[in-house]
Amino acid sequence: MSQHDVTLLLGEMKRGNGEALPKLIPLVYKELRRLAAHCLRDERAGHTLQPTALVHEAYLRLVDQTRAEWQNRAQFMAVAAQLMRRILVDYARQRIAAKRGGGAPAVTLPEVAGGLEQSEEMLAVDEALARLAELDAQQARIVELRYFGGLTVEETAAAMEISPRTVKRDWAMAKSWLKLEITSG
Repeated sequence: MSQHDVTLLLGEMKRGNGEALPKLIPLVYKELRRLAAHCLRDERAGHTLQPTALVHEAYLRLVDQTRAEWQNRAQFMAVAAQLMRRILVDYARQRIAAKRGGGAPAVTLPEVAGGLEQSEEMLAVDEALARLAELDAQQARIVELRYFGGLTVEETAAAMEISPRTVKRDWAMAKSWLKLEITSG
């Protein structure tokens, strides 16, 4: 994949060229799939979404990103990571609602126990991350990119236009804060 080709297509998307995204996806598909696998690594076994399906769901949402100001590949991947996390949180919410009688057919206790805890854990992390964003939006964004997106320190720094040293410092602080917030709540 040529970085130059990706940058050119992102520029076309920025200018409103609707044909640029379908041309871009084949260039970044392998990386999007790796990103999706990374996002799904802590999910329950037998999760409804597989990496390919998560990439496709994210693609559908990326198509709607008409106001995005695409700068570079790292920023594009950061947005894709954020979308994938939102998709997984939405699925977790739906799963919890269904298991608690949200119009779904009756299920047995072993079926509920099989994945509800992980769905609740995903929501707890999402809620804690939302609280962190209120306190420090930069730290929350770093968590999204590093943990959910699987970006390296350098990729995160490039996507956010900050120094790698700042990413490392904020990443350490955010992890500590989130751990305390999740374990105490």
